[in-house]
Parts: sequence; structure tokens; C-alpha cells
Amino acid sequence: MAVNSPPSAEPSAQTGLRGIIRRSPLISFFVLANLMSWVAWVPYILSATGLGVLDFTFPSLLGGTQLLGVLPGAYLGPIFAAFIVTSVADGREGVRRWLGRMTKWRVSWVWYLVAGVGVPAAIIAAGLAMSDGDIHMPSTMVLVAYLPSLLIQMVTTGLAEEPGWRDFALPRMQRRFGPLGGTLVLGPLWGLWHMPLFLSEWGGWPDVTWMRVGEFVAFCIVFSVVVTWVFNRTGQSLPLIMLLHVGVNNTMSVVYSDMFPSLASAEQASHVTLLAGTTAALVVLVATRGRLGYRPEEEHTPEVAHQS
Repeated sequence: MAVNSPPSAEPSAQTGLRGIIRRSPLISFFVLANLMSWVAWVPYILSATGLGVLDFTFPSLLGGTQLLGVLPGAYLGPIFAAFIVTSVADGREGVRRWLGRMTKWRVSWVWYLVAGVGVPAAIIAAGLAMSDGDIHMPSTMVLVAYLPSLLIQMVTTGLAEEPGWRDFALPRMQRRFGPLGGTLVLGPLWGLWHMPLFLSEWGGWPDVTWMRVGEFVAFCIVFSVVVTWVFNRTGQSLPLIMLLHVGVNNTMSVVYSDMFPSLASAEQASHVTLLAGTTAALVVLVATRGRLGYRPEEEHTPEVAHQS
């Protein structure tokens, strides 16, 4: 007589690290993303480009030390944490959906216009409002450098961060807390991940102020409202989200100081980006009545059940 083998353990009954990840994928993701990035950033923060505890300086590449000092930790954080947790919690099908959002380029050209032109336009408008009309045409060299710099930022900052924050975390958080609630939770957590970098050249150390740190976190929150809206309206296209994200970085690092020399200080630039982000977020919130383009009925392939 055949003996029935015992049923395999349910995910919630599993023990060890895999069991923790399966039961609490969101918490596991945020812990891993922060832990892996922060540990990798320790040499950069302790070096002469940070606190100066260690007597060495990271080599400069493409005009700064951030590429070699910040990027390795960024790649070890959100994108790698998202891959690990998705693999454990959702298996191959989850990884397939995760990669599918990362390669969803076929979106209406209108959204490329919104991401590629709307972001610089919003920042320039905020700069105009704060500079009393003192605006200068950027040099030809700056204009030529804008597109190559944008592409570099896409495969560095954009690729390192957004497969984690938006591709992995946002769909789960929207289902758990709703689009606005999930965004208001995700925004501060996104800002928190950057906190150690304020002790380095990236954050303007040693001249960084608490006001600037607070404004940065506030920007992460209000800009996340816009990002969530674009994410939902484009059918969860991650390339559009990456373009939206790095549009801010690229505009501020390449053309901003040329156009607004009177607002070139880090403090003034922080005011400008916060004004631009807050204005855009308010417009989106009013236009969508807080729904941010979210349609739960369109989610045909939700991630597996555990969303803690």
C-alpha cells in the first residue's frame, strides 16, 4: 500500500532566513537594501571625501568621486535586494514579472515627453520663480553634454535604485496601503536610504545642514507622488520611471548652475527642487483626486500573497 508523503511546508511555516523573507518580503527588502548599501559605503564615508577618518581619497572619474565611491553600494542595495527577495518570495514567475517591468519600453511618446521634458521644465520654472527672472542660457558645451550625461545616469543611478523602490516595493505597497498611502510610506524610506551619504562629498559634508537633509527627505516624498502617478499611468513601465528620476539629477548637475548662477549654492538648489516637486505633486493629487492613476483591477499578475 502506498504511503502518502507529508505535504510540503507552507511559506509561512518555513524557518530560517528564507522563511523570514517569504513571510515579510517588504520588510526584508528595506532591511537588505539599507544594510548592503550602508556597509559598502563605509570606506567612502570614512575616507578623505567624507569624515576624513581614513587617509585616502577615492579616485575621481567623470568629474567626481561618486561613481567609484557611491555606485557600488547603490548597486548592492535596492536592485540586488529586490532580486534576492523576489527570487525567494515569488520564485521564477515573480522574477519574470520584475524583469518585465524593467524592460517595458513600449509606452506612448507622450510619457517620454512628460519624463524627458517635463522634469527640466518644472525645475526651470521653479528656478525662475525664485531668481526674480535672473536666468542665463546654458553654454553650448552644457547642452551637448546633457543627453550623454542622461544616458549615463540611466544605467547608474536609475538602474541601481528604481528596480528596488518602484519595481519591487511600489506594487506591493499600493496593494497594502493604497496608492497615496503606499507612496507616503515609500517616500521617507527612499530618503532614509540616502542618509549616510550626507556624511560624504555626495551630501556636501562638512557644510551640510539639518535643513537641507529635511528638504531632501521632503522632496523624496513629494516627488514620489509624481513617480507613482507615472508608474501607474504607463502600465508600470520602469524605464519611464528611471528617466523621470534621473531627469532631476541630470538637470541639477549639468544645466542648473549655468542657468541660475544666483541660486547655485546647495541650499538654494534644495529650495528649488523642493518647490518644483511640491508644485508637481499638488497638481497630480488634485487632478487624480489622490488616486494617482491606480487601477487595481488592471493588475492581472499580482505578487504572491504575503505583503508584510
